[in-house]
Amino acid sequence: MAAATGSPSGVLSTALRFSREAVDAAVSIVLGPLCAACHEPLDEPTRGAVCQSCWSSIVPITPPCCRTCGDPLPTWRRSAEMRLSPDAADDRCRRCVRMNPPIAMARSIGAYEGSLRAIVHALKYDPRRTIARHLAARMRVAGAGVLADVDLAVPVPLHPSRERTRGFNQARELARHLGPPMLDALVRTRRTASQADLPAARRHANVRGAFSCCREDVADATIVLVDDVSTTGATLSACAAALMEAGAQEIRALTAAKAVARRP
Repeated sequence: MAAATGSPSGVLSTALRFSREAVDAAVSIVLGPLCAACHEPLDEPTRGAVCQSCWSSIVPITPPCCRTCGDPLPTWRRSAEMRLSPDAADDRCRRCVRMNPPIAMARSIGAYEGSLRAIVHALKYDPRRTIARHLAARMRVAGAGVLADVDLAVPVPLHPSRERTRGFNQARELARHLGPPMLDALVRTRRTASQADLPAARRHANVRGAFSCCREDVADATIVLVDDVSTTGATLSACAAALMEAGAQEIRALTAAKAVARRP
């Protein structure tokens, strides 16, 4: 039962709410902080670096979607037609049927566009590390099936020189807030060109063999790989290959955003 307004707990709750509103108003007037995503003034700066409007405008990826990569399928009817096609199976997209990726299941909050793209950029490049906790909360919802019965959360590593320049690894910050024990089980064995600077056709070759597993305790484990963005899935696949070679039982993936393949 909710506490009555006149009860001690009700009075305390009301006082805390008014105190927070007063602090928000004071911070807004004195500092004038802007939303890290849309750069409009923050109405509630004590609630984080991103405004509620930006969080609310994220369009989540919803079913029907490929059970492997998580890409949206056009319609349930189209999904049913794909099951009858010789180059498709059950509820997987044609690309996953054709390529049979090493990752058993992958999910993301939404497409890498609009406010979600701006939020990820604020985390990664500003940098606004506090955003990671809020993104991870939404990743837990979007990836509930991915996180079920997972033994370890393994962040995609940055090359040491890049991490020194940036000051942190955004994938590690996200993994810390997902629930499963986080383990830095992967290292980059060579510095690669930024995936964002390469055409899709070159991304798999760019990261092939660029990762190795540095921990023995991944053996027989179900692991969720964590990163901020998945575009072609090349980096995640290269990381999965290194973990499978070290004896992991199953690899899944959870990212804040993904570049969604547009299919007719």
